[in-house]
Amino acid sequence: MNIVILGLSITSSWGNGHATTFRGMVRELNKQGHQVLFLERDVPWYAGNRDLPNPEYCQTELYQSLADLQARFTEQVREADMVIVGSYVPEGVPVGEWVVKTARGIKAFYDIDTPVTLAKLEREDYEYLHPDLIPKYDLYLSFTGGPTLDLLEQKYNSPMARPLYCSFDPELYYPELMEAKWDLGYLGTYSDDRQPPLEKLMLDAARKWPEGRFVVAGPQYPASIKWPQNVQHIHHLPPAEHRHFYNSQRFTQNITRADMIKAGYAPSVRLFEAAACCTPIISDYWEGLDTFFEFDTEILISHSAKDTLRFLREISKTERKLIAERARKKVMAHHTAAHRAQELVGYAKELMTVQQSLSRSSGMVSQEA
Repeated sequence: MNIVILGLSITSSWGNGHATTFRGMVRELNKQGHQVLFLERDVPWYAGNRDLPNPEYCQTELYQSLADLQARFTEQVREADMVIVGSYVPEGVPVGEWVVKTARGIKAFYDIDTPVTLAKLEREDYEYLHPDLIPKYDLYLSFTGGPTLDLLEQKYNSPMARPLYCSFDPELYYPELMEAKWDLGYLGTYSDDRQPPLEKLMLDAARKWPEGRFVVAGPQYPASIKWPQNVQHIHHLPPAEHRHFYNSQRFTQNITRADMIKAGYAPSVRLFEAAACCTPIISDYWEGLDTFFEFDTEILISHSAKDTLRFLREISKTERKLIAERARKKVMAHHTAAHRAQELVGYAKELMTVQQSLSRSSGMVSQEA
């Protein structure tokens, strides 16, 4: 297929999780023989932080404004087999309106932030998506599955809502033999809603086990936070160092955003990346997590510091390795970027079949008339 993607960014992974998602999926689409044109708004905060300015697996073009986009890329959008607009694209509503009016092929919206998007729609915050635009997209691709897909179809009238979860790159995330520096680590930018569970599940555990070694890596934590003496804080960890970070832990902690807990069925890419590194995961609970990992045998669920400490101090090295190996086997079988590319193409074929069937039905009706 000839695919055009209008996304937040593929050239810069600075401050966003979109770039790595697009990179993995687009690279795999290219391997499968599809051609991709990626269109990205040139904004100053990414301009000075482009860690992949020219991906070799797609054509990448920067545009300056909506007018510039329309002037230079109308033909490509019109002729593409599929056009995908991503969440958080600047001026996403007028961009989307232009795409659905212009494109002759499949028109899709790829929501990498579904719970956040739906919360914004409830507040009538239409930063990059408007309820009136959803029915105009043939396909709504969502980072969140489960009941959210029914909500998108029934409340917001999406013709077809399907999950397209985050994924990981097996070439970047894999086990490495090294000595564990920490008993438990956490990787994540500070957020008000994640801090209370981080305190409850991890930092309180550190306070109760002074001999334990803990680490939190991520920016924007307030200076007012009083880290326990046995908790190291790393202010910034670039993506290139994530694999080494996971492989340096006996266990890794997963904490989920409040909007994603509320929606359920919204796995973080950190889950898949940590599992790919064969690092056993201690996670908070949310609805649908057991559809991705089996509790106790592939992932450990903590509700308190007491639970966390029990896992850290009582699980044997042999059992810990078995849990991690089972989780790695699961993500390698279902959650790589190659799987997402295959799923995307599968949805496109499904939609084409439906559209062809409707076209034949309408043709027969007109002939009978």
